[in-house]
Amino acid sequence: MLHIKSVKYLGGHRLWVAFDDGTEGQVDLRSCLQGPVFEPLQAETWFARVSADPELETIVWPNGADFAPEFVKQLHEQQREGQAGEKPSVRH
Repeated sequence: MLHIKSVKYLGGHRLWVAFDDGTEGQVDLRSCLQGPVFEPLQAETWFARVSADPELETIVWPNGADFAPEFVKQLHEQQREGQAGEKPSVRH
């Protein structure tokens, strides 16, 4: 089972995420902030309040929003591939 060990806010809707499998990198969640629990995070001041929950071992926000570690890693990989010329397909 995959877990997120740490997270750092980078600005905008970008985070630096470290996973327990040793991988880490930047992920942009801008396109994923749909629905009632995620809409408040469209404001960067709210998005910046992200933290890594030590019990859930994923990224969370004070309003109860969170993303599954597997989703965050898949998005990170898709975005990394997209930077190399591939077009990512974002799903959540």
